[in-house]
Amino acid sequence: MSGVCPNQQIETMIAEGTILADPAIDPPQIQPASLDLRLGHVAYRVRASFLAGHGRSVADRLADFEMHRIDLSDGAVLEKGCVYLVPLMESLALPQDMSAVANAKSSTGRLDLLTRTITDGGTEFDRIAAGYHGPLYAEICPRSFSVLVRPGMRLNQIRFRRGQATLDDNDLAALHAQTPLVDGQAVIQDGLGFSVDLRLPGSDLVGYRAKPHTGVIDLDRIGAYDPAEYWEEVRSSDGQIILDPGAFYILVSREAVHIPPRYAAEMAPYLAMVGEFRVHYAGFFDPGFGHDAAGGAGSRGVLEVRCHEAPFVLEHGQVVGRLVYERMSEIPTQLYGAQIASNYQGQGLKLSKHFKTSG
Repeated sequence: MSGVCPNQQIETMIAEGTILADPAIDPPQIQPASLDLRLGHVAYRVRASFLAGHGRSVADRLADFEMHRIDLSDGAVLEKGCVYLVPLMESLALPQDMSAVANAKSSTGRLDLLTRTITDGGTEFDRIAAGYHGPLYAEICPRSFSVLVRPGMRLNQIRFRRGQATLDDNDLAALHAQTPLVDGQAVIQDGLGFSVDLRLPGSDLVGYRAKPHTGVIDLDRIGAYDPAEYWEEVRSSDGQIILDPGAFYILVSREAVHIPPRYAAEMAPYLAMVGEFRVHYAGFFDPGFGHDAAGGAGSRGVLEVRCHEAPFVLEHGQVVGRLVYERMSEIPTQLYGAQIASNYQGQGLKLSKHFKTSG
């Protein structure tokens, strides 16, 4: 059956040896439409990011780029601005009709922690070819904060699919008419467009900007860090802000997003021509995201924004990204939300789970 594999099919794939792991997979790794991947015990500091390329293994290329290796067993710091390669605890033996796509987890993206999956013979980041048999690796580049990592940490996740799963614009419009995907008018063009909210009710606080010189963040510490030590508040009284080149921002979508149980979605970049910035696409939107939020109005999407070549004026309501919806092959037996202790259901403007929240 075509579509994205839900949690119950992932469990079957583990039992049948399609997904391999040492040590064995921990049940909390299994999400409604994806599997969290775990860091192994060693990190390789490399000179540059790379792909294996056709007919070549990551191990072969690593010999060309390795600078030194770091034992993660007792925890180790991955430094801001450096590139690391970490073998993952999971490997794959996919059937010929199944491919996979990986992405950073939400908390990873909110720390501006660039994390991408590479494979033997791979020619694209985060894309695993149908029928792939072999190991998985995470390329990690901390861009705003140095981080402390340990084996078993889950920075990225993988989604499996058979056949054509993506909804075209006509299908997406029909789905929105049946069950609203956003609160308000839907902008549908190569996916569901979403815009930035720079007029939050009752406050001129519209986002956060990463400070350039901060301490290390231990990724195991939840709710432990004072936001003021790592972030500057971004305020606006007129519905616009100026993005500075090289700076990293946390903003929020104007739309409340709804992912019905039979669908999943992936955040993708909008057209590059709209401005000198990039909205990171860290993360999948699981089935059930925004589905059981208070009032049934969906959940806001947090935007991870980096400005590039020139300062750019970002204005309230400007379309900055899009959601590409995919069909599930079956409705998952678990949905995003309180049932699986999801961190960001019903969210508004929110930093990663590592930071203290007021109130």
